[in-house]
Amino acid sequence: MKLFEYMGKQILAAYGIRTPRGKMVVSPDEAAAVARELGGEVVVKSQILSGKRGKGGGIKFAGSPEEAAQAAAQILGTQVQGYTVEMLLVEEKLDIDSEFYVAITIDGAARKPVLIASTRGGMDIEEVPEEDIVKQHIDVNYGIQPYLAREISRRLNLSGSIYKEFNALLPRLYQIFREKDAELVEINPLVVSGESLIAADAKVTIDDEALFRQKDIPYVEERTEAERKAHALGLSYVQLDGNIAVMANGAGITMGTLDIIQHYGGAPANFLDAGGGTGKEATAKALEILLSTNPKVILINIFGGITRCDDVASALVQVKKEIGIPVPVVIRLVGTNEEIGVRILKENGFEAYRVMHEAAAKAVELARD
Repeated sequence: MKLFEYMGKQILAAYGIRTPRGKMVVSPDEAAAVARELGGEVVVKSQILSGKRGKGGGIKFAGSPEEAAQAAAQILGTQVQGYTVEMLLVEEKLDIDSEFYVAITIDGAARKPVLIASTRGGMDIEEVPEEDIVKQHIDVNYGIQPYLAREISRRLNLSGSIYKEFNALLPRLYQIFREKDAELVEINPLVVSGESLIAADAKVTIDDEALFRQKDIPYVEERTEAERKAHALGLSYVQLDGNIAVMANGAGITMGTLDIIQHYGGAPANFLDAGGGTGKEATAKALEILLSTNPKVILINIFGGITRCDDVASALVQVKKEIGIPVPVVIRLVGTNEEIGVRILKENGFEAYRVMHEAAAKAVELARD
């Protein structure tokens, strides 16, 4: 279970890790009041269960209470990374000298917790060169002892007061990880501001199977609006960060579609398994869900067995006539009633592919335009 940023910071603060001063708000007036209370420049941050909020317009800076209210009004109710923003965190703006990345998660292969740290904070850790990352497995029998914290700090070339603060922070981070049954505790960025280390962001994920032990942590609904709609239809749907919306019929073919999109340099926007026997109406509803996420391209990959190709084609035509399809649609259609389905598509201005590679390459090409 993912926690909102403000919830993660509350946990960090309870364990003695510095966080910026701030409060959670749900209206522009409340945002202005908090900015006035903080007495200076503030950051207005959307509270959603997704990263890359800044790129999605979910984080804004304000130099006065009036600007904070304006920023809050601009963010609240909007869609950021597929989530509707319903609450905000208004915090003091930090003077940042440098940024770190630090996290503890599970290494499934080693069956141990692993600490990951880097002086290249503020970036997705996947984008940081391997030589700039420190990784250290943790023995659960001993945790992070002082000697291990010092060793990690030395490998990061830390010195002075920041060296001491980082040494003190690591055992606390591991304590959170163990006591809260976490799968991930991440601070990115952990900022150096003057002589202090401050957690400017926090990402905490709790093991679902251990929630019965975590009575003090409220349950957080993780599904996006699109995921909730798909779940109500009995469809398997997961929101992702890309711009190519995907629908396929079967978990295996859907995963294969995501892989081949990435092979050609594209980024899938979702995982949507429409199932092996989804009818015309359910298929139309699934397409409407994809359109609601505002993709650049829709890629449909159907191998018709129980699912009939003509039903899929008719559903696509129905959606086009009823609500319109403002983005390109690339379709790979093979199997039961394939010829009928292809004819329906061609009569309504759609081109159908038989080879999955060709369809994926075309979708990636269109997404780049």
